Amino acid sequence: MERCLLASTTGRLLSAALHKSLAAIAVMILMLFTGGYHSDAYAQGLDKVLVRFADDSFSETEAAIAEIVASGVPHAVLVLEALANRRLMIAADKQVYFTNNSNAVFDAKTGSALNPVPVGGEPVRLNNRLRGVVAAAIGSMTLKSPIPQKRIESANSVFKSQDVTLLPLLDEVLAVETDQKVKKVFVEARAALVLTNKETSEADKVQAVQMVATRSSVDGMALLKQVRVGASEPLKVLLDQAIADMERRQQRIEMARTLWFGISLGSVLLLAAIGLAITFGVMGIINMAHGEMVMIGAYTTFVVQELIRTKAPALFDWSLPIAIPAAFLVAGALGVLIERGVIRFLYGRPLETLLATFGVSLILQQAVRTWFGPTNREVGAPSYMSGSFDMMGLEVTSGRVWILVFSLAVFAVLLLVLKATPLGLQMRAVTQNRRMASAMGIRTRFVDAMTFGLGSGIAGIAGVALSQIDNVGPNLGQSYIIDSFMVVVFGGVGNLWGTLLGAFTLGIANKFLEPFFGAVLGKIMILVLLILFIQKRPRGLFALKGRAVEQ
Repeated sequence: MERCLLASTTGRLLSAALHKSLAAIAVMILMLFTGGYHSDAYAQGLDKVLVRFADDSFSETEAAIAEIVASGVPHAVLVLEALANRRLMIAADKQVYFTNNSNAVFDAKTGSALNPVPVGGEPVRLNNRLRGVVAAAIGSMTLKSPIPQKRIESANSVFKSQDVTLLPLLDEVLAVETDQKVKKVFVEARAALVLTNKETSEADKVQAVQMVATRSSVDGMALLKQVRVGASEPLKVLLDQAIADMERRQQRIEMARTLWFGISLGSVLLLAAIGLAITFGVMGIINMAHGEMVMIGAYTTFVVQELIRTKAPALFDWSLPIAIPAAFLVAGALGVLIERGVIRFLYGRPLETLLATFGVSLILQQAVRTWFGPTNREVGAPSYMSGSFDMMGLEVTSGRVWILVFSLAVFAVLLLVLKATPLGLQMRAVTQNRRMASAMGIRTRFVDAMTFGLGSGIAGIAGVALSQIDNVGPNLGQSYIIDSFMVVVFGGVGNLWGTLLGAFTLGIANKFLEPFFGAVLGKIMILVLLILFIQKRPRGLFALKGRAVEQ
C-alpha cells in the first residue's frame, strides 16, 4: 500500500513538501538560537484570535483553534497543548496566557515569559467534541516535526481523531518520510482516514482494512468495529476476519504482558528477599526490620541525588551507580550495629527477636520521618532508565528491564561471594551446623554480625532499585516485608536458588491471579496456596540439610 501512496504523489507535491519541511526546521532552529517565541508580526495576528477564547463560548473556541492552526505562530502547538491540558488561562483583564509543566507562565500572544503573573486566571473550557478538535489540530501541526517520536505521536493523534480533512497533509508528509518506523504509523493513520471517509472507493477501504489490521492496539480494533456498521457485505466479511485476528493477537499480547509484569514483580521480590534469605537461613532471626533496610537504601539514593543535583548536576546519570555502594555501606553498617546492639542478646529466642526487630523498625521509621519529613521524596530516573520500547506489540519500560538485570546481577554476585570467599564458606558452614562450625574454630558470632550486615546491605541495594518504581517514604519497607518472608519460606530457608525460583514463581502467580480475583484477593489466594504448600513441604522447595535436622 505504501508503494501506491508514493506513486500517487506528484513531483510538484514532493517539492512543496520539502520546502515546507525546510522552512519549519529553519523556524525551529531560529527559535532555539533566539531563546524564545516572541515575534511582533505573529503577535499582531493573534490579537483577534485570543479574544475568542475570552468569550467562553464553545463555538468561538473552535473558531479560535482553527485560526491558530492557520496563523503559523511558532508557539501555536504550545498554546493548543495548554488548551488540551487546561493550562490555557483567561486573566481578570481578559489577557490570555498559558503555563507549562513546570508552572512557568507565558503570554499566549507572543509566547514570551510573563512576569508578574496575571491576576484571576480561569482555564478555557472544553467539551468532548472540542477535545477531539484540539487533538487533531495538534496532530496536524506536529506531523512535520524534525523529531521522529513527535511525528509518531502526531500520527497516532490523527489516527484517533479520524479527521478526514488531514488526508492531503498526511499524503504530503508520507511522500517525504524516510524513517520506516514513522512511515508505518503514517500509513496506519492514513488508512484510518480512508476507512472513515465516505468518498473513498471499496478497493481503497479493503487495502485500508488490511493495513489497520496489522496495528496491535485497542483503538485499531475499535475503528474496525465502528466501520463495520453500515459496511457492504464483502467488506463486512473482511472486517470480521480482521477483527478476529486482532482479538487473537491482543490475547497473546495480554498474556505476554501479564507474564512480563509477573517477571518484573518477581525481580522486585528477589531484591527485597535475597538479603532476608541469608540472615534468616544463617542466624534463624525473624528480622521484621528488614524492610526498613530497604527504606534506608532508598533514602540514601535520595540523598546522593540531592548532593549531585546541587554540587555536580552533570553527573546525574551516574547517581544510581554512585548510590549502590553508598546504600550498601549505610544499610550494612546499620545492620551490624543492630546485630551488635540488640540481636546478639536474643539468639535462640525467636519470639523475642521478632518483637525486638519490630520495635527497631518502628524506631527507624520515626527517625526517617523526623529527618526527612512524612511526605514521599522524589528520586529521579537517569536518562538510560527513562522511556520504553516496543517488543512485538508489548510496550516494555526501560526502568523495569534495568531492575530485572540488576536483580539477577546482585544474585550472581552474592552467589559468587558464598561459593568463592572465606566468609561465604564460613556462612555456609554455620548454616548447615553451627556447633560443628564453632568446634572447627569458626567465630560464629563474627559470622553472625557479618551475615546480618551483608543481608542488610543487600536490602539497601534493593532500596536503590525500588526507588525507581515506588514512592520513597517512611513506609516503603512495610510494603515488601511480608512478601519477602513468603518468598524465603516458599523457596527454602537459606537457599539462594530457592529464593530465586520462589520470587519469580510468586510474582508470576500473583499477576495471573489478579485479573480473576483482584489485587487484594489475589494476594490472599497466594497466601492460602502457600499455606497448603507448606503443609506438604515444611522446609520449602529446596530444604537445607544439617542445621534443620540439628534443630
